[in-house]
Amino acid sequence: MTAYRARLTEMDIRRLIKATDEDERAEAAYKLCRNMDRAELDEAERAAAQKIVRLLAQDAAEMVRRAMAVTLKASPLIPHDVARKLAGDLDSIALPVILSSPAFSDDDLIEIVRAGSAVRQTAVASRARVPRDVATVLAKEGCAPAVRALAANDNADLSEEALGVVVERFAETPEVLTAVAYRQVLPLHVTEQLIALASEAVREHLISRHAVAPETAIRLAQHARERATVDLVDQAAASADLSMFMAQLNQRKALTASLLLRALARGHMALFEHGLAELAQTPHQRAWLMVHDAGPLGLKAIYDRAGLPPRLFAAFRAGVDTWRALTVEGGAASPETFRQQMLERFLTQRPNVQRDDLAYLMERLDQPSHSSLAAANAA
Repeated sequence: MTAYRARLTEMDIRRLIKATDEDERAEAAYKLCRNMDRAELDEAERAAAQKIVRLLAQDAAEMVRRAMAVTLKASPLIPHDVARKLAGDLDSIALPVILSSPAFSDDDLIEIVRAGSAVRQTAVASRARVPRDVATVLAKEGCAPAVRALAANDNADLSEEALGVVVERFAETPEVLTAVAYRQVLPLHVTEQLIALASEAVREHLISRHAVAPETAIRLAQHARERATVDLVDQAAASADLSMFMAQLNQRKALTASLLLRALARGHMALFEHGLAELAQTPHQRAWLMVHDAGPLGLKAIYDRAGLPPRLFAAFRAGVDTWRALTVEGGAASPETFRQQMLERFLTQRPNVQRDDLAYLMERLDQPSHSSLAAANAA
């Protein structure tokens, strides 16, 4: 500690000792703690600083203890025993420390959760990092506000099992379900549990943000009575295993010319290739060669083998040619921009497609991109 800082700290200690007014002592405690936290302390100075912290934690005045707790809430200067003591103090003193102090062990945090205070559970759930064991106990035993805060905290290490427990416990609590639905990463079965329970707006978010199982996607797409609908093109494009998804669609009689044309017109070439491969019962690599590297007759050959309607071939041909032209130009800044340009060019060719497909493509063209929405929200 520099000589100046040492003198300053000594002055603050004297002021703290001599002050009789609580406000004055609290101000002195705040200044003292701030200076200690900012100083570069050697081992002896650190030990001395922690002795001061212990004395402040025992001060009879709430304002003094609070000044210390708030100023050092995230500081490594608070020893483990002091952190535990402060966690049992009044809420005004305990909550800042519970929320931010690095002194707590996982067992300490679990003990705080099990003590049952809603505001303290919520403070644990809102920490910058919530370890898995702590998150699991919160999921199983925490009150609704705490579990909502936990679910909304993407730095909380929630296991798949714990997320399932949350959804089961709070199936009738929309605020908690919404917080779970908006997590950055969700296991598949949790997504599907939420689709069955959440509001329509949350369902639409889940379907657009997270891929669902092929069976669920097909069921939601085919039945108008469902409160949420799914775009199979988007779901297939988001699938980690396109071959499997296409096989499921084909098994359910949902792998149609309409679906493949919509996918192609929106620039999802891989989806189109895998769909052709599934319908033609040929490996994807062979379907890729027929579409891209077998001359002008390759596409027609794989198209016919797939059993697609002859009257739509010209539209598919236009889609493939448009995709190739845009790929050669290489002007799209992002996949999203490429898909938008693909759709625009395809539609300007006035392809001979069914009215429902044309309406679908026009609707997709009219929808703002995710990047545009993000920019608008940022503005």
